[in-house]
Amino acid sequence: MRELFVEIASSLRNNKLRTALTGFAVSWGIFLLIALLGAGNGLMHSFMGNMEDFVSRTISVEGWRTSKPYNGFKEGRFIQLDQEDLNYTQGSKWQGVIDNISTRTSSSSAVLSLNGKTVNGWLSGAMPEHQEQFKIKMAAGRFLNQEDLRERRKVMVISGSQAKELVPGDWTTLTGQWIKVGALAYQVVGIYHTDERDFRRSCYIPYSTYKGIYDRTDNIETISFSVNGPVTLEEHRAFEDEYTRGIKRLHDIAPDDNNGLWVRNGYTDNLEMTKASSILRIALWILGLLTLVSGIVGVSNIMLITVKERTHEFGVRKAIGAKPGDILKLIIAESIFITAIFGYVGLLLGMIACQVMDKTVGQQAVDIGFDKIQMLVNPTVGLDVAMEATLLLIVAGTLAGIIPAWKAARVKPIEALRAE
Repeated sequence: MRELFVEIASSLRNNKLRTALTGFAVSWGIFLLIALLGAGNGLMHSFMGNMEDFVSRTISVEGWRTSKPYNGFKEGRFIQLDQEDLNYTQGSKWQGVIDNISTRTSSSSAVLSLNGKTVNGWLSGAMPEHQEQFKIKMAAGRFLNQEDLRERRKVMVISGSQAKELVPGDWTTLTGQWIKVGALAYQVVGIYHTDERDFRRSCYIPYSTYKGIYDRTDNIETISFSVNGPVTLEEHRAFEDEYTRGIKRLHDIAPDDNNGLWVRNGYTDNLEMTKASSILRIALWILGLLTLVSGIVGVSNIMLITVKERTHEFGVRKAIGAKPGDILKLIIAESIFITAIFGYVGLLLGMIACQVMDKTVGQQAVDIGFDKIQMLVNPTVGLDVAMEATLLLIVAGTLAGIIPAWKAARVKPIEALRAE
């Protein structure tokens, strides 16, 4: 074994350029694979992390304008949800399937005032479940609770952008204070996180308070709920079709009219997002493996050139007693040695590149109009994946050296000695 390593070391020293070219092809292939997978993972983490703030596992239903005439009604009729729709949603038909039901309704814009400062907002009656269903993050205080709802308290949760306008300094001190909304006063119990460019600016008060003061009708703007049972995309779509058919019957909406109701299904959004992320991950692996293949092809080509250049040397070895197996073992061992050493060099450089991306591009944010998102989040590759990729390259490099090694082992000594 020692003699084999001595021969390999001697061969590499005597052919520095060839060794450097082979090593570069191997290192470059594994480096690009690790860097590409790291960047891809960073994009996936950013995508999934940011989407979690917007996509919830909630189904929301609102009335919309019909697009087809039906049962004596013309198209363009606006559908207003009401208590009958809520009763249908809470009915025995959906017991065990639909839960966490909440409703919401809104008024026109309202003016909030405190100590001579004013800010516009949108008064919205909501239930405590609204926070979890729509991923509302609190910056200070709390969201509405069941006691607020039961006692019809005059409490309010406003946005961070509104709080900063009313109290330019330490705006979190606004919690606990009373602000005027028209002729009434509400106590601010919480401030939810928003960007300064937030376009909703909703001010949440208990749903019961809103209905008792501003709207004594049965009208409901939004019905939201979660579901149990459906798992696949097809099952969720089947549930959605069956549920909306019942709502359509209550409002005389054509069964095939898709515009009479506006339905946002967070479950199907999540399933579609997961499917898209899986496709993107597969695409990244395909690109990475193609990059790796280019390195393997480079190793194979260089090994072919190596065998041709050393034909005379192999002839001398066979003339003095070397067996074909010895020639085969030498070339394969040399291929494994070069691929392993330079493969791990590429692995190390790739991991360093991932860390550099994390400290540079990973700290930057992209403005998407109403918020900022990080470009890359944790753009790294697991050590197990990196090691497996490197081992794959070593095995592939070994296989790449078998064909030229086999040709070298079969050459006749007299023909090899004639080669220049």
